[in-house]
Amino acid sequence: MRFNPKARLDTSRVGDSGGGGMSGGPMRIPLPGGAKAGGGIGTLLILVLLFAVTQCQGGGGLPMPGGNGLDPTQQGTDSSRMTDSERYTNCKTGADANKDADCARVAVENSLYEFWSSQFSSGFKAASVTTFSGAVSTGCGQATSQVGPFYCPPDQGIYLDSTFFEDVLQGQLGGQGGDFVEPYVLAHEYGHHIQNLMGTMGKVRTQQGPESDAVRLELQADCYAGMWTREAEDGDQLLEGLDQGDIAEAMDSAKTVGDDRIQQKSGQRVNQERWTHGSSEQRMRWFMTGYEQGSVDACDTFSARQL
Repeated sequence: MRFNPKARLDTSRVGDSGGGGMSGGPMRIPLPGGAKAGGGIGTLLILVLLFAVTQCQGGGGLPMPGGNGLDPTQQGTDSSRMTDSERYTNCKTGADANKDADCARVAVENSLYEFWSSQFSSGFKAASVTTFSGAVSTGCGQATSQVGPFYCPPDQGIYLDSTFFEDVLQGQLGGQGGDFVEPYVLAHEYGHHIQNLMGTMGKVRTQQGPESDAVRLELQADCYAGMWTREAEDGDQLLEGLDQGDIAEAMDSAKTVGDDRIQQKSGQRVNQERWTHGSSEQRMRWFMTGYEQGSVDACDTFSARQL
């Protein structure tokens, strides 16, 4: 993945919370190799949208073993609007994005913004992207790095600790890594933002199981990520196009965060009734549906008879 070196970057929607400690002592998600009681990490590790939605709407959230890294009682300053971080001060052009991971994150956000804003005739509002270290305060409560990347609907913001990709996705879950792993995750989270704007989140009633609304929501976000990837492959003002290696990295990431794969990596048997995000095969297939067909209609997982 390479960026047009002459393209100008817009850092106004990307910021850093600065990290630091947090009060309230929120419980954490047990990672692979840790506690395995009650379903372990298979219920939720990455992309914790559904918990955030239900907590922020007073729905009670998912039953996370050992906690989930989000404490909705400890709400503080909305850090999703902290866009004056020095972390991104030097991100000016695509040339910067080609040599700096932080600037590459800005370029990916810019590309996602341009793509999705072009899909709306009106009413589009951008998502913000906030990086943090250790913990962050959001409209969904305080979150620790244990949560993994997530989207908070009240903030319309995406949050991530960038160390997650190497420490957890590669180190603990065995993903192959690569420079398109984070763009895939950001595209998935931006897909949740699109669902928020379109009112799709209101369709979620069932929260666990292979055919649950929760799984349908996550697979649709994967499909939306595939839609953006198709556009990015052809190149735009920011991206000079993708190659098959980038697509392979996205597919490997989708496989790595499948519920069945996470359950196996945490030493459990595969239990479909605890699925919240879909199997590795489902996640790869719906990503490719968006990539190959490139339409919102093709990504209608809620009408699909077979996931």
